[in-house]
Amino acid sequence: QVQLVESGGGLVQPGGSLRLSCAASGFTLDYYAIGWFRQAPGKEREGVSCISSSDGSTYYADSVKGRFTISRDNAKNTVYLQMNSLKPEDTAVYYCATGLECVNVGRGPFGSWGQGTQVTVSS
Repeated sequence: QVQLVESGGGLVQPGGSLRLSCAASGFTLDYYAIGWFRQAPGKEREGVSCISSSDGSTYYADSVKGRFTISRDNAKNTVYLQMNSLKPEDTAVYYCATGLECVNVGRGPFGSWGQGTQVTVSS
């Protein structure tokens, strides 16, 4: 059974850090681009970051550039999102998703999604 499971969310103060994990079971992440998305209450889902399968290229939304880092550990079949200098506006449910390329992560027959993990940034 193909499954993605996010973990690592929680409550953190502004300026703090969290590391999210996206663990895969039932398939190998090596062959997929993995994207992180987030959705805040009342807002549309937005793409946060993506890492390609081919050469490990990484992409970031302008709002998180310089603060978030995406990485993958193929041996652990897991992709991480290191989030530093967190701001209240980073509060959202964070999801990971697969795709053949970063341009189509989360869509089509190769687009699987996890259930999400809540990140709350508040003092």
